[in-house]
Amino acid sequence: MSDPNLGEGVYRKLHGSEREAFRDHLLRLDAESRRLRFGHPVPDSFVRQYAEHTPWTGCVIHGFFSDDALRGTAELRPFGNLIPDKAEAAFSVEKPWQGKGIGKELLRRLVLSARNRGIKELTMYWLPENNRMRALAQQGNAQIAWDAGEVTGTVTPPSPTGLSFLREVFEDLSSVGGTVWDGQKRLLHLG
Repeated sequence: MSDPNLGEGVYRKLHGSEREAFRDHLLRLDAESRRLRFGHPVPDSFVRQYAEHTPWTGCVIHGFFSDDALRGTAELRPFGNLIPDKAEAAFSVEKPWQGKGIGKELLRRLVLSARNRGIKELTMYWLPENNRMRALAQQGNAQIAWDAGEVTGTVTPPSPTGLSFLREVFEDLSSVGGTVWDGQKRLLHLG
């Protein structure tokens, strides 16, 4: 079993077939983490419905996996239907894995995905007491604004380049390779 103090695991995009893993991750969030993620206390039924109705086309969800379980996510949810240039970013990391740099890596990957999809404005929303989100937004060089009990951070991704597309493809391929290797090690009892 991985030590959550080390933040070890695999980062990769989720696929529509992983809806249950996404739901189970959100259900494992402690009450405070769940409240901070959704902006208010939400029951399990809300979380189940949220996961069930996540639009897997158009959305990009990056995940952090440890011990074969999804432990953190970063969601890229574009605004609009045709060719959106604005999107929302939402983050969740289970309590034992918080404070390990996982959110920072998820943000980096999410900004790269936003950049390569032509997103010019990536907005994060959080409650004023959510210091972890504020720190994450600051690390991402977000412009921060306070309004009526909610805080927003807006990141302006650079324009996509051939190199940024290649970087995303390389990360996708290397994370798949790492996932396959981890599975092989478990099957062979090497790790």
